[in-house]
Amino acid sequence: MSLTGTPAPRRSGAPSYAAAEAAAAEAGLAVQGALHPARQPVQALEGGTLLLLGTDRSFWPLLKAAPEYRDGAPDPVDRWSVRVVGALAETLGGSAYFPFGGPPYTPFINWALASGRFFTSPSQMMVHDQAGMMISLRGAIHFEQEFDIPPPPLAKSPCLSCPTRPCLAACPVSALSDGAPYDLAACHGYLDTRAGAGCMTGGCLSRLACPLSRTARRNPEQTAHHMRHFHPQ
Repeated sequence: MSLTGTPAPRRSGAPSYAAAEAAAAEAGLAVQGALHPARQPVQALEGGTLLLLGTDRSFWPLLKAAPEYRDGAPDPVDRWSVRVVGALAETLGGSAYFPFGGPPYTPFINWALASGRFFTSPSQMMVHDQAGMMISLRGAIHFEQEFDIPPPPLAKSPCLSCPTRPCLAACPVSALSDGAPYDLAACHGYLDTRAGAGCMTGGCLSRLACPLSRTARRNPEQTAHHMRHFHPQ
């Protein structure tokens, strides 16, 4: 199975959304978006049903107990994702896709925005209707069949009703600004300083400043792990 989305073996039939959601939760994942590509055209897919899987609150302890974390080899989260999402896809009768392993990369941003549950924030980072900016999509499962999925809970971006937009003011080096490209060099430069140690252990201040991010209650160890992957030291 390719990391970029070569279909896994399929079983006949398709689960209900509730069954897929329950199976994902048992694995430490949450269905954070769903769509029908025939009705919401997206890149790379034409029909059926697509479910986007992000980390749940139980993800981090499950990962730490997993062989991919304990063996000390590189990329434990990606390797865990391949095993767990791949097994879910096979069990449920779909095909697994992953946002890593390229180039070429599977168009997860296109899929996420098309689901109606992810939006582009003023900082240009994606924001989710429940997880805020604490987004970690670990994979997706595509089913050939269409089955019922719930409508997105929000009709428009939560950022439109956020008057203070703290994500724009929180960055100490103004690497994120309204409508402007992400100043990646300024961000990495700051993380190399002593002052940037707080971001490395606690997470990106702009992501954390989003009111929805605060309700996600992500384990700080998980955030620190992602920061080390983003900015190796």
